[in-house]
Formats: sequence, structure tokens, C-alpha cells
Amino acid sequence: MNEEQRKAGTLDVLANRKDKEEKDYSKYFDHVYQPPSLKEAKKRGKEETVYNRDFQIDEKYRGMGKGRTFLIKTYGCQMNAHDTEVMAGVLSALGYTPTEDVNVADVILLNTCAIRENAENKVFGEIGNLKHIKQERPDCLIGVCGCMSQEESVVNKILKSYQNVDMIFGTHNIHRLPQILEEAYLSKAMVVEVWSKEGDVIENLPKVREGRIKAWVNIMYGCDKFCTYCIVPFTRGKERSRRPQDIIDEVRDLARQGYQEITLLGQNVNSYGKDLDDIEYGLGDLLEDIAKIDIPRVRFTTSHPWDFTDRMIEVIAQGGNIVPHIHLPVQSGNNQVLKIMGRKYTREAYLDLVSRIKAAIPNVALTTDIIVGYPNETEEQFEETLTLYEEVGFEHAYTYLYSQRDGTPAAKMKDNVPTDVKKARLQRLNQLVGKYSSEALKAYEGKTVKVLCEGASKKDDQVLAGYTERNKLVNFHAPQSMIGKIVDVKIVEAKQYSLNGEFVGVSDASLVNQ
Repeated sequence: MNEEQRKAGTLDVLANRKDKEEKDYSKYFDHVYQPPSLKEAKKRGKEETVYNRDFQIDEKYRGMGKGRTFLIKTYGCQMNAHDTEVMAGVLSALGYTPTEDVNVADVILLNTCAIRENAENKVFGEIGNLKHIKQERPDCLIGVCGCMSQEESVVNKILKSYQNVDMIFGTHNIHRLPQILEEAYLSKAMVVEVWSKEGDVIENLPKVREGRIKAWVNIMYGCDKFCTYCIVPFTRGKERSRRPQDIIDEVRDLARQGYQEITLLGQNVNSYGKDLDDIEYGLGDLLEDIAKIDIPRVRFTTSHPWDFTDRMIEVIAQGGNIVPHIHLPVQSGNNQVLKIMGRKYTREAYLDLVSRIKAAIPNVALTTDIIVGYPNETEEQFEETLTLYEEVGFEHAYTYLYSQRDGTPAAKMKDNVPTDVKKARLQRLNQLVGKYSSEALKAYEGKTVKVLCEGASKKDDQVLAGYTERNKLVNFHAPQSMIGKIVDVKIVEAKQYSLNGEFVGVSDASLVNQ
């Protein structure tokens, strides 16, 4: 080989190498995977919450979704449902269009829940079911987001066993969805972006709400209670309250759009405002201000009994658009179990709170959450839960078998209540729940109630359904034009968990809460 041939060969190699490097876009993303840390997520420092009101989607991302579709599968609580609305808003702003067909979707997101083991198992099953999608359509992006993504054990399991997943991002990274999508399109490796610590509140995020009748409104994020069974304080981070005016402006906008009901959301809404150092303003104050807005119904969830104030009771008792339904999770009726759960109140304190609520709001409907079979729970302790249920007279309850969550303090406890004992206790509790639900609904027979008509019944397309202010499900026949309106319905039959009624007409605003 002469010198000219050698130089020519070297130039060819360099040219090929340059061409190869230009096509390998992944080199532009200097991404080092750092797993989420539950230890870091537990820290609650003195960092100030940063409020970002200037959120905008960069113009370079605007056409990313042109000609592409997306599908989001949502698991878990109302907070997850609202996160899905935000992600749908971001994707729509990028040019994507929604689809319900998993076989054609170009982006599939699983918005996950970490509260119970069964929820996680469902998600892993779904990821497995999507393997054939990735094989048939390699360009389809599959992402896992939400609370499960904030657990290092989950992220490591996906990295090891589910190569069909393209991206993993956490509850604090939703506003970075455009950047995450771009990296997933251009990078050959799985994109993982999960933050363990956060202090931000991002305002002005776009949303695509489901329907135009009911809306979720976040008032705060995170939780600092650290109940020993709960993973949420780790996956959602420290408590961060939105500024009151931002919330009020959002509710006013929803009222202008014609929404009939809003639900104020937070992992513990009763803690709202405690982190606002420059003003003394809590949930009671916020409810009072929102009560002045022309929107028919206002709900709030979820309430921790420890933070339920007399100020809140006072505002709810005034009536108006704050509905007389309070969901107040008790979890157990025994003081020792409550103590090891880290619930911070006693049976006696809870019953005193209930007494004050009932005295001020005689028509209140109380519902609750209860966990059965907590570590070391004895038969006598479980029976105290039954007697508390009877003493309060809850109108409904969501009941659960205790399941161990990795990373929580309870995971270090011996799960020593046998499964068959747990199931037997749950069955006894559910029988009591059914009894009290039936009795509460029986009292409605012959009465006319106000129902927010939400659409067709899940069981019969020819029947409409909706809820009363006290959160009772009512099924009735009426014209389709009644959907989205508050209507009068006369109750003709009470079932165990719902009511059947006869349509009377559009509701008179002068009717009192039913």
C-alpha cells in the first residue's frame, strides 16, 4: 500500500466513524442512572418550596407527537387520576392524540400505585402483557410512571426483567415529560429519571380533564405523617402547599367552564397551609374562600383525623357548596394498634372528633378506611375496631387486608397474623359495613334527593347514575339531556350500596342538602 492509498483508507475509516457517530444520538445524553432512594425520600429538610409559575413547553417539542397517539392506564388514588390528566395535557400540547386501543398507541404510560402489593402485581402483569406490543412495534414507547417508579426495588426489577420498558419517571418529574420522551426516542438505553427529593410546586401545567362535570384540584402535594404501613411519604415527598390564590383562581376558572363539582386533593388535605410561613391560612380558610365561588359542590380528600380542626368543622357546618360528607380514615379502633401504625391519635380522641363533627353537622355522612390484620393484632384488638364502627355508625368503609410494603417501618415487623385469620376478620368487618350501609340507604326511601347526573350507569346504558351531596350512588331513568345537571330524584328502592329512584325534574337550587 503506497502513501496515497494509506491516506485514502484512513480518510474512509474516519468518514465512516464520523457518520456512525452522527447517527448515534445517544451520545448527546450524558445520562447516569441513579436509583430512587427511600432513605433520601424520608428526609425532611428546611429547603424552601420553589413555586414555578412560568412552565411552558419549549417550541422545539411542539410537533413531537404529530401523527402519533397515546394511551395512559391509571392505577390507584384520585391523585394518580389527576396526574394522568396533567400527562394527557402535556402529551396533547406536544401534538399527540388520545386512543383507547393499546394495539395502535405510539406511547403507552402506566401510571402506577404503590400503596398495596396487589396493585404492584397488576402493573408487573400489565408490563409483561405489553411485551408483544414492543416486539410487533419496536417504535412504540412504553413508560412506567407514578408512585411505583419512586421505589428503588421496583426500578431495579424493571431494569433487570422488563426490557420492553423504554422509560421510567417519578411523581416529581411529570413536568419534564417532553424531555423524557425526546431522550427515549433518541437513546438506545432505558431512560430512567426519578428524583428522591423535591421542593417544587409547578403551576400552569396543561390538563385534559375527564368530562366537564367533576374536576380534581390539587391543593397540596406529599405527606409528612409517616404512618408505619404507608409508602406514600416516600413516593410523593414532603408536604408542599400551593398558594391560596393559585387554587382559588383554578376553581374560579372551573366554575366559569360550567363544572358542577370539584374535589380538593392532597395526601393529607387537613395539613394544608402548615408549610406556608408568611401567612396563617389553613384548609378551613381555603374552604371558606371557595364557598364564595359559584360552583355547586365542593369536596375534599383525604383527611387525617390528627389535623381535623374546629375551624374546618365550623366552615363545613355553614353549608353552602361544601358538601356534608367527610371521609375520615380511622384504620383501627384499638389504641395499641393505632400506636404501632403511627397514627398519632387514640380511639378516644377520634371518637371525640366525631362527636364534635356530628354536633355541628347533624346531617353529616361519615365514611372511613380500615386495615385488618396489622402485625400483632389480637382478636380482642380487632373487636375494638368493630365496636368503634358501631359507635360511630359509619355509612360506608373501604376495608383492606394488611400487606407489607418494602421500605416502610412496618416491613421490619413480623407479619404474624395468619392469612386465614386476616380473611375471616375482613369478612366479619365487611358484614358490619354492609349492615350499616344498608341501614343508611334505607332511610332514603320515599325521599327526594339532589343528584349530580354523571352519565350512564356502569351496569346498564339505559339507566343514568350520579351521586347525592352525601355521596350516595343513585340510579334512575331520565332523558340524556340531564347528564351534567343536578336533578331531583325520588328514591323508590334502597339496595346495600346504592339507591334506585324516579326522575322528578331539574333541581331547584333552594333545596337543602340531601
